[in-house]
Amino acid sequence: MAKEFLGIGWKFPVKVDNSTGKILISEYEENIRESIWIILATSKGERAMQPDFGCEIHNFIFATLSMTTLGLVESSVREALIRWEPRIDLNEIKVIPIPKTPGNLKININYRVRKTNNAFNLVYPFYLQGG
Repeated sequence: MAKEFLGIGWKFPVKVDNSTGKILISEYEENIRESIWIILATSKGERAMQPDFGCEIHNFIFATLSMTTLGLVESSVREALIRWEPRIDLNEIKVIPIPKTPGNLKININYRVRKTNNAFNLVYPFYLQGG
């Protein structure tokens, strides 16, 4: 089955194929996964010419670890992915503190690719630095 409709783009992080000298490409579901990672790793205002692109989780870097903070992080992830990744439907987002490592969070994202109806999971680490 041809999946070109899912998208093709530069691999993230950008890498060069040593044998050809060309930039490596990510395709289809891998391209969607890398797009989600880029959205979450980009602070709003960081991207030139597109200041609204990104996710507001970076506003919580110095927040105190609390149920409120976990809820705000989850909400920020949900809003960013709904806005910037139209190829997916979000099934569930869980923000989970990692035991024995204060301030470390695991953002577990379960999503479905709309065009293929395939389900995927991505875990994004996030670190609260103080608070």
